[in-house]
Amino acid sequence: MRSSRACLAFPIIILVFFAPSRTPAQPALDSETLLKNMEGAYVQVMDYQTRVEIETYRRDGSFAVQKFLYTFKKPERIRLDFETPHSGLVLVYPDQNGKAVVRPHGLGRFFTLHLAPGNSLLRMSSGQRIDQTDLGLLIKNIGQSLTDQRRGPAEFAEGDGHIRVRVLADDHFQKGVETLYQFFIDKKLWLPAEVEESTPEGRLERKIIFHNLRINPAVPDSFFRMDG
Repeated sequence: MRSSRACLAFPIIILVFFAPSRTPAQPALDSETLLKNMEGAYVQVMDYQTRVEIETYRRDGSFAVQKFLYTFKKPERIRLDFETPHSGLVLVYPDQNGKAVVRPHGLGRFFTLHLAPGNSLLRMSSGQRIDQTDLGLLIKNIGQSLTDQRRGPAEFAEGDGHIRVRVLADDHFQKGVETLYQFFIDKKLWLPAEVEESTPEGRLERKIIFHNLRINPAVPDSFFRMDG
């Protein structure tokens, strides 16, 4: 009887020691946790630079591309150095009068425009103004898209290095319009890396990508002056 019990106990011991271990299930990511992480990350940001690529899609399937170096310094200093379609054009906001200064390539201080931030020449196709381009405002808008301005269920998915959030919500810049958003959040920086905007039916209208985001590069104040 003893040997029989020993034989039965042996495979049980094997199962206990060699059974595959199970990793505890990770809690599902929710809106509150995501927003808390992003807001906490942005608090640590004093300034940043990123190469922005904006693809705007037309109904006929064609699209236009804008590329520029975007520099921001808290509380609200902005500079855009365009690569395309207006190579060499520089835009700085604000000047001492709260306006945006636009300088075409090569003309320097001899030809500059001083435009109000709401001027139609500075507005993007989405209605976004130059003073509505900071990542801090984007994080705030994402928060509204996931809470009081949400018009459908929010979907979360984790990819390679990022978290994707898909939600139908009120458009950030166009009153009375609903937009299907996809936000891609960098899991290492906890800051937005890409935004896709589509119609409620799913037709892609605009894609914004933040390439090579550099946090706190200590940009001097002079960089935000045309003579800097």
